[in-house]
Amino acid sequence: MPLYQIKSQKAQQVKPSSFKNEKELQSLFEENLEELLGVRYVASEFTTGDRQRGRIDTLGVDQDGTPVIVEYKKIGKDNVINQGLFYLDWLVDHKGDFTLAAQEKLGKDIEIDWSSPRLILVAESFSEYDKYAVNRIGANIQLWTYRRYGSDFLFLDSIFATTNQKILKKEKFEKIEEEPVEEIIYTLEYHLDEKSKDVKSLFEALRERIFALNADGDIIEKPNKLYLSYKHGKNFCEVQIQSNSLKIWLDIPHAEIDDPNKLSKDVSKIGHHGTGTSETKLSDLSELDAVAYLIEQSYKRTL
Repeated sequence: MPLYQIKSQKAQQVKPSSFKNEKELQSLFEENLEELLGVRYVASEFTTGDRQRGRIDTLGVDQDGTPVIVEYKKIGKDNVINQGLFYLDWLVDHKGDFTLAAQEKLGKDIEIDWSSPRLILVAESFSEYDKYAVNRIGANIQLWTYRRYGSDFLFLDSIFATTNQKILKKEKFEKIEEEPVEEIIYTLEYHLDEKSKDVKSLFEALRERIFALNADGDIIEKPNKLYLSYKHGKNFCEVQIQSNSLKIWLDIPHAEIDDPNKLSKDVSKIGHHGTGTSETKLSDLSELDAVAYLIEQSYKRTL
């Protein structure tokens, strides 16, 4: 799409440009990985060893502790999906290697959630066949397109994201130098278990409003141990289902929120569970419109 810069009420088109090569594209993303994709950087050009030869472009951990692989293509190519899936399979089979790399970069106390590792593919374009193939595969894959304008502007668009929910189960997970332990994979049903009919209805009403923010179905719901996170590329809100209400964290600075009903507060300097630094609460359906308005503001920061 064309991009215009407006100066003194005059619109001037900013011409599209390109990166010299994939390495320049990769370097820009890795320098700004958390800002662009909500992913903390772990490693670049990570080797998969002699047996399964390859180099993963970028390894990271997202806001919810999920391992992330990012692969870049300056121009969309047929093999980018297969290549990404190869690396995703390698990652699941080499949890120890990833955990060591993450601990070395982000600290020994980093918590890794292996319930649904993510694959992010970044290219100038993808075909309808690519989106169909990814949808059929069913893994946690996101397709992002980019367009560079001049030397100062970068446009990102999430064109596809799988939202498959896993059933609750347990699997073996070997920690570094420890005996295997049972790892719980958290689901929506886990968070709704033993909750009252009223709070379930309240949550379903809020959940419907959250998904309605994006008609293309690109919002991902990720159940975690203590809350459900909602992301469009990056987290924009987290919901904790309590006994009589919903506690909600918004990934937007409190000073930037338009909150006419004074329903939110700044929790950036106090302990809280969600990744957002602004907190609100939903206790009754009469508050739904006002709370949804706050969530929408946080969502729009991901566009």
